[in-house]
Parts: sequence; C-alpha cells; structure tokens
Amino acid sequence: MRSRRQAVLLLLPALAVLVGLFVVPQAFMFVASLWQRSTYGGLERQWTLLNYLRAVEPLYLWILVRSIALAVATTLLCLLAGWPVAWWLGVVVPRRWKNALLVLVILPFWTSFLVRMYAWVFILREEGLLNLMLGGLGLPPLPLLYNDFSVLLGQVYGELPFMILPLYAAIEKLDPSLLEAAADLGATPTRRLLAVAFPLTAPGIAAGCLLVFIASLGAYLAPDLLGGGRTVYVGNLIQSQFAVARDMPFGAALSLLLMLNVLALLWLFRRPLRASREL
Repeated sequence: MRSRRQAVLLLLPALAVLVGLFVVPQAFMFVASLWQRSTYGGLERQWTLLNYLRAVEPLYLWILVRSIALAVATTLLCLLAGWPVAWWLGVVVPRRWKNALLVLVILPFWTSFLVRMYAWVFILREEGLLNLMLGGLGLPPLPLLYNDFSVLLGQVYGELPFMILPLYAAIEKLDPSLLEAAADLGATPTRRLLAVAFPLTAPGIAAGCLLVFIASLGAYLAPDLLGGGRTVYVGNLIQSQFAVARDMPFGAALSLLLMLNVLALLWLFRRPLRASREL
C-alpha cells in the first residue's frame, strides 16, 4: 500500500504537466471550435457545429489529402535515405566511432529549424549556390525554389534524423549470428536483408515512419518558406486561420480534426510500437 502511494506521488508531477500542457489547452480549443467568430476576429459564445461542417468541405478535404501525400512522400524518402545510414552506423562502423557519428546525426537539432529553412532558401533561389554552380558549368538556372520539390526537400532534410535514430536503435539490437546463419544457408546479401534484417527491424521502421509522418502532416514552416505560400497545406491553413484570418473557431476545429487523425494513426500503429518497446 505504501509503495503504491509513493508511485502515485511520483506520477503526480508528470500528470500535472500532461494536464496543464495538453488536456487543458485541448479543452479550450474544443470549446472555441464550438463558438463563432465575431465581426472583429474575436469569439462569440454561440454554440454551433458549422466550423466542423465547413472543415469537411471538398476544398479543405483536398488540402488534407495534399498534406497526407506530402507526409507519405516525406516518409518514404526518409526511409530510403535513412535505412542505409542506420545500417552503416549499426553494423559497419566500429563501436568507438558510433557516438561521434550519432552526434553528427542530431547536430542539425542544435540550430533553429527556421534558420535551417532560410539557409535552404539561399541555396535554392535563382541566385543561390546551386544555380551559381550550374552557371559556372555553362548551364541555365533551374527553378529550385517555391515549388513542390523545394517543399519536399525541406521536409526530408528536417525529418530525416527522426527516421535514422529509431532505425539505428533497432539495427544495433539485431543479432549478427542470425545474418551469419542465413549466409551459411546460402542466402545472398539481398536475401538476408529482405528475409532477416527487415522483419527483425520492423518495429524500428514503424516507429521511424510514424514519427516522420506525424511531424510532416502538420508542418507549415517548410511549405511556407520553401513553397512561397503557393501551395496550401493543412499546417499553413491552420496557422493562417489564427494569425491572418483571425478565425479562431475554424482554426480550432481544423486543429482538433488533425489531432484526431494523428490519434487514429497512433492507434493503427499500436502493435508495432508495442513490439518495439519489447525489443
């Protein structure tokens, strides 16, 4: 009984932080989503569901579909780029160098994401570094900025560490004797990867894909800076409702619907994530 009381006391600070930083703000957002926008951008306490009905109109559903497509493309590219890096760190690199190389993976987090996006603007713009290099080779400048390519590039650059780290954690725990046994049985390197390595590291793949997808689904900074605001995604739409249109009820409704989509995704991935915790 005493140990249970001590456990409850130890949980109280975490519960207080969770309630104060998540439950209470979401409750305010839910209440605001059921009110109406006043003439000057405030809130009128008139209960309505029109904000949610507006959020499921074809225009906004198409924005959500476009945002999901961006998140899926970002996740797939991060997986394709992050798996070789994680495999190299977990299997090939000597142990004495692993910590230093992992620091390089997380090094971009030491700089503001906003600053890094502005750096990509200077690199990709018409007078930027890449086009200057192309001009030095006698090639015409390419439209690298303010399009879907630049948005996808910024998203992959920003989310790639979130894919590498879970993959590395899963690959490092992989028993090398299993790969050796598969080689002794005549399996080719490709066969060993597909039949042994991929299934055993599936929890890490699921965790990395989930982290990247959720972060990409609500992203607005890369689409705003690198896309030039020419293509609207759900993150930009929500931000504009609060900061530009001053339609807090509609922005709150969009935010809650986006959160429900994320929670549904977490529910779908609950088994792979549970398996990853058991490894």
